Amino acid sequence: MTMNDLPIAVIGAGPVGLAAAAHLFERNLVPVVFEAGRQAGSAISQWSHVHLFSPWKFNIDAASRALLEAEHWQHPDPEVQPTGGQLVEDYIAPLAAHPKLAPHIRYETTVVAISRLNRSRLDNADREKSPFVVIWNDRDGNRHRTLARAVIDASGTWHRPNPMGRDGLAVEGEHEYKDPIAYGIPDVLGKDRDVYAGKHTLVVGAGHSAINAVLDLLDLKIENPQTRISWATRSGGTDRLIGGGLNDALPGRGLLGHRAANAVRDGGVSLLSPFTINKVERTPHAFNVAGELGADAVNLAVDRLIVATGFRPDFSFLSELRLTLDPVVEATPALAPLIDPNFHSCGTVRPHGAVELAHPEPGFYIVGMKSYGRAPTFLLATGYEQVRSVVAMLAGDEEAALRVELELPETGICRTATAATISLNAKKEMTMNAPVKDEPQAAGCCGGPAPAGVEACCVKDADAKAAGESGCGCGSKPSAQVEPKAKPVACCD
Repeated sequence: MTMNDLPIAVIGAGPVGLAAAAHLFERNLVPVVFEAGRQAGSAISQWSHVHLFSPWKFNIDAASRALLEAEHWQHPDPEVQPTGGQLVEDYIAPLAAHPKLAPHIRYETTVVAISRLNRSRLDNADREKSPFVVIWNDRDGNRHRTLARAVIDASGTWHRPNPMGRDGLAVEGEHEYKDPIAYGIPDVLGKDRDVYAGKHTLVVGAGHSAINAVLDLLDLKIENPQTRISWATRSGGTDRLIGGGLNDALPGRGLLGHRAANAVRDGGVSLLSPFTINKVERTPHAFNVAGELGADAVNLAVDRLIVATGFRPDFSFLSELRLTLDPVVEATPALAPLIDPNFHSCGTVRPHGAVELAHPEPGFYIVGMKSYGRAPTFLLATGYEQVRSVVAMLAGDEEAALRVELELPETGICRTATAATISLNAKKEMTMNAPVKDEPQAAGCCGGPAPAGVEACCVKDADAKAAGESGCGCGSKPSAQVEPKAKPVACCD
């Protein structure tokens, strides 16, 4: 058997892994897909209650759609934002059941190691001519070996949530007291309702997952007023909450931040920021979270914690492969500068593919959410373009691999000013400070016309009003002089 006779291994049967398999079939290449769960999209099924930011038109891969439509599949409304459950039920499950793909997917299989056949990481001789060997365990724990001509790792990061420690480590008590701690976005309004109703919950994190959890808890509080919500972010203020705002091309993403900022302003949520958690300990009636709010020591009594501080990739089963990873983000060095949150406040990342995702190990690629390492803001459309390019490269079509075939939705303005900040007074009571005025932007830049149905003169005016201010001031004389706190930021920088 020659290298060309071997299948291409795909790790993960989520939307990006299945898209890789569909593109491989489109190129007359044979995949073998390893999925750890009992069904395709098993990780997404764990947040089935959560709506995606992007509507259906951004969530369906072209090659996958071609396979499905050949089986008379009905495309969902392209403008509707599906939940994770709808994504699985209406798209991932039918795709995985397609007669062309289904025989090539192995469920309840855990990949434990990948190497080159008879070549360790140290061996150079004929390395590229040696096939990959994928070591995997089946549902009964039996170990198997599969040879592959190439490997596409689309295993994601869902099963490796970041701990709550600001240093990237678990805080004292985090492992010992697991019962009150949930990671990601629990189903607060569904199966987990009784766990959070009437309780005091601390949400940790400043990204969209944390915002989703906070907003679900607010909806629960309407039904059960005894429900209390505290929200700890590790960076100061609410700068990240509004994000691209109403100028975001994905309305669901833009409105999330506005709702969260309004909830903080209206007092429905107690915001602690910047807050560093040092310890979680059991008390007779609840749990005590010990930490620092700015320079002040704080002890907060809570019943539950939701940790939504992001995820990190698992490279443990790739230790015999030659990888090159950015020391900060843990993406490839070519991709990392495009997504590093230390330098990018926007979620928009230009389309990229095989070139940016290449490792020193020929024929090996990491795609999907895992390709972003620890960086956030990944969109499914990005993953679909990644696998299109990678499969084209594996098929020897370098021209197609280098060609950009994706236009990503813009995230709107890159940075907004603090809508509100919270401090703790001497009695450790949370009080709301006055709203801080928006930073001035480049002259004449108002972000374009206001969205339909919003009473505002422009996007910037809508953003300001949603943050509790009187407006952007571009249509009238401002009520007070605003002193810029930092260098002005261009609205489309």
